[in-house]
Amino acid sequence: MGMIDITGKKVLLREALASGRIILLPETVKKIGKNQIKKGDPLVVAEIAAMKAAKETYLLIPHCHQIPLNTVELNFSIGENFVEATCLVKAEAMTGVEMEALVGASIALTTIWDMVKYLEKDKDGQYPSTRISDIKVLKKVKKPTPTLDSNPLGHRQSSPRHD
Repeated sequence: MGMIDITGKKVLLREALASGRIILLPETVKKIGKNQIKKGDPLVVAEIAAMKAAKETYLLIPHCHQIPLNTVELNFSIGENFVEATCLVKAEAMTGVEMEALVGASIALTTIWDMVKYLEKDKDGQYPSTRISDIKVLKKVKKPTPTLDSNPLGHRQSSPRHD
């Protein structure tokens, strides 16, 4: 057992887009839209939590490589009884960033749940209708990176000077 050896793989532009949905009571969704949640704006906090989580995926999933990410972007769409989170992750790396996008989307949704749980509980303190679902990778991209050339160490070559 161990990590997959990626020695010798080319550095490529890697992108992954993942999404998921949290089902909430319609009253809770209305309060999110009106910025009436006691702990603050759940979408802002969820965005920050997702970015942090995506960057720390390698600490959470044992076989994931530590990848320096170029960007993590979150978008939210709100329906009558749900919030959908979409997480885009980009990196110039030797391995993909699907796990980082999935972790980002998952943590965004879990953060929303944490911030609205007081509205979602029934009289017994349970969550009969709240659920997180449909977490999936929507798209994975792998293509040559425009910032690297054929230099084996991946360093940019300076342009020749014409004096």
